[in-house]
Amino acid sequence: MLAVVCPGQGSQSPGMLTPWLELPGVPEQLSSFADASGIDLTAHGTTSDADTIRDTAVAQPLIVSASLVALRAILGDRPAEQVVDVTAGHSVGEFAAAAVAGVFTDAGAVALVSRRAASMAEAAAATPTGMSAVVGGTPEDVLTAIETSGLYPANVNSTGQVVAAGSPEGLAHLAANPPAKSRVIPLQVAGAFHTPFMESAVEVFQPVAEAWDASDPRLTLLSNADGATYATVSGAAHGSRSDVLRRLAEQIVAPVRWDLCQEQLVALGVTGLLELAPGGVLTGLARRAMPGVETVAVKSPADLDAARDLVARHSSAAGDAPAATEGASS
Repeated sequence: MLAVVCPGQGSQSPGMLTPWLELPGVPEQLSSFADASGIDLTAHGTTSDADTIRDTAVAQPLIVSASLVALRAILGDRPAEQVVDVTAGHSVGEFAAAAVAGVFTDAGAVALVSRRAASMAEAAAATPTGMSAVVGGTPEDVLTAIETSGLYPANVNSTGQVVAAGSPEGLAHLAANPPAKSRVIPLQVAGAFHTPFMESAVEVFQPVAEAWDASDPRLTLLSNADGATYATVSGAAHGSRSDVLRRLAEQIVAPVRWDLCQEQLVALGVTGLLELAPGGVLTGLARRAMPGVETVAVKSPADLDAARDLVARHSSAAGDAPAATEGASS
């Protein structure tokens, strides 16, 4: 069984789209994404520096675009539901995962996430906040230290990695008083996402999301709020568009429970996990939390052959579908 997972904010790096532009169709694909989002994603993915792409309003559509460019390069003309068994995304990656599941068109996902990013950037600018990863320590000690520092557990990625979010003073206190046997690592994000600091962003984004053009998922899609499949949430075959849109708005202030998503992937019987570009973080977590599951992280076109091989060997959905064609399509 094949899972396709999509990375979240902080996975971006300067120049990450440069090698992708050499693939047929990718320049046109990125041009359509730029038109949809109103952002020059080609420039930001090739020449913008680290500080520029750290801006939430840039980072989020850039990451979702990179994931969808990689997806189409891997699948060619095949619809994802003919290949992918289950998909999930970490935070903003859930928008890319929703496109994988057929909830949005690729350009529609990039356009919507640009609206999310703008609302979150505005909320982040209102009050200085940030995020730090706590790696190691016992879950009890880590959560106690986060609470003692006046912070929130914004991402529970695994039993050994929790992301704390809140004020600079709270993050400084946590760094100076780390839980036993842990490290505190500042993250390159511009706000305390998935905490009450983002309430104003939800107020702006929720009506936009609820009115967005969307379809019911066409394959199994997980919610990073609790790892549940959208079928479980709604009772429909793969879930309903209204539930997906509602939860995508609510997740702005809700903790990301990637630990529960990983548990669900294991429970579903996933044997191969493909992380779309800019990959690396989620496969690293999977190697520790999902032993025995084969992983491939797509970082550049050099990883496409390995990705296609993983798909061919682990996809239950593919059946006798024809092999993927080279290049990308929008």
